[in-house]
Amino acid sequence: METHPPLAGPFAIGTFSAGNGPAFPGLVTGDRVLDLRTVPALGAPDPTTRLTTRVLLERWDTALPLLHDAAGSVEGTWLPLAELRVHAPVEPRQILQSGANYRTHVIDLAVAHEPADGRPAEQVRAEVAAMMDRRAAEDRPYVFIGLPSSVTGPYDDVVIPAWCAKPDWELELAAVIGRPAFRVPAEHALEHVAAYTIANDLTARELVFRRDMPEIGTDWLRAKNAPTFTPLGPYLVPSAFVADPGDLRVTLRLNGEAMQDESTKDMIFDVARLVSYVSQTVELFPGDLVLTGSPAGNGMHWGRLLRPGDVMEGTITGLGVQRNRCVAEPPPMTGPSSVTGPSSVTGPSPREA
Repeated sequence: METHPPLAGPFAIGTFSAGNGPAFPGLVTGDRVLDLRTVPALGAPDPTTRLTTRVLLERWDTALPLLHDAAGSVEGTWLPLAELRVHAPVEPRQILQSGANYRTHVIDLAVAHEPADGRPAEQVRAEVAAMMDRRAAEDRPYVFIGLPSSVTGPYDDVVIPAWCAKPDWELELAAVIGRPAFRVPAEHALEHVAAYTIANDLTARELVFRRDMPEIGTDWLRAKNAPTFTPLGPYLVPSAFVADPGDLRVTLRLNGEAMQDESTKDMIFDVARLVSYVSQTVELFPGDLVLTGSPAGNGMHWGRLLRPGDVMEGTITGLGVQRNRCVAEPPPMTGPSSVTGPSSVTGPSPREA
């Protein structure tokens, strides 16, 4: 795999820091990053407001032409990308996540886990495919809520909690909201998507279903929201540069071996339908994420779950690459100053792109 696969379009934006300095929004093109704080035209409208990628998204219609101008200018402070730390590209207010949205993935799960009752696998496969056709016709995606506190950077370590027995990967295309969206029709939904990025929606498989409360169903809070369980980025690639979000290659490699490798063509509900569906209930704000589901090939499919020392590399056509090493949660401190529970997990160690 290429170390730096090409980005769609002439530039992308992200969040960076140099040394121990504060994080700042930057425009990346090639191997250089423009510190957007040094571009006067992009300054925050309120001088007391710190410029961030989310501030840019809040005025995306005016910011995008200015970003085009800045990308072709020699003005401002340009820095070598290799000397910067790359953070998650945006701090979302809300994360909406689609489940069971790739046909092949859902069919594989059904064949593997549904009782066949004497039916051959091909019959089960055909029945599940027909069920998904009904879902698509009825316009009923399955969407749940994620927490922003699970987000980590595209090159940061993923901390596997001590209690997590079955950590798994799920690489996904994420749509990043620009214009606020509330009850928008599908035919206008993409007008509210400012950019796309990569998300890895890690899951503790053993916690998805509550054995003590089977009538409740899934427990996504515990299964998906541990700190560092949503590596995000590396960058926000403007939607204007992505010709067709329904025709992108989603690939995850584990220790160099391809585990997921599928096209977004396999989605049951495309980006526009997902954004529209979510907006019928939830008001979406600039910087919010709509994750679009994960294709076939997660760890449960392969019988190979994540372990400390594993390295995940995720790419989506034109959106760059994220690379995360898995580490074990450090043992809790002992003594009167010790803190136990999730808050004792140390933050990800700085890692350069």
